[in-house]
Amino acid sequence: MNQQKLPNATAVLVLGIVSIVGCCCYGILGLIAGIIGLVLYKKDNELYQANPTLYSDYNNLKTGRILSIIGISLSVLYIVSIIISGFVLGWDAVTNQELMQERLRDLQNQ
Repeated sequence: MNQQKLPNATAVLVLGIVSIVGCCCYGILGLIAGIIGLVLYKKDNELYQANPTLYSDYNNLKTGRILSIIGISLSVLYIVSIIISGFVLGWDAVTNQELMQERLRDLQNQ
C-alpha cells in the first residue's frame, strides 16, 4: 500500500522550531508559532488516528508538537520575566539599557 504524508506534518515541525527560536523576540513570535503548530498538530493527529496505515510521517508530527510545547513554555517564561523585571526595576528601565544597569547596581549595593 502506498503511504502518503500528513498534510501539515512538516509545517508543524517548522513552526515548532520557529517557536523555540522566536521566544527570544519578546516571546510573542514564539507564542504565536507554537499555538499555530499545536492547532495544526491537532488536525493532522485526528486525520492520522482515523487511518494510521495510510500516513507515513507521524514522527515528524509528534516532534513538531513537542517543539511547539517547548517553544510556548519558553515564550511564556520570557514574557513573565519581562513583566517581573518591569515591576521590580520599572518599565522605563526595561527599554533603557543604561538605566537598567544603574538600577541593578543600586539593588546590589543595598
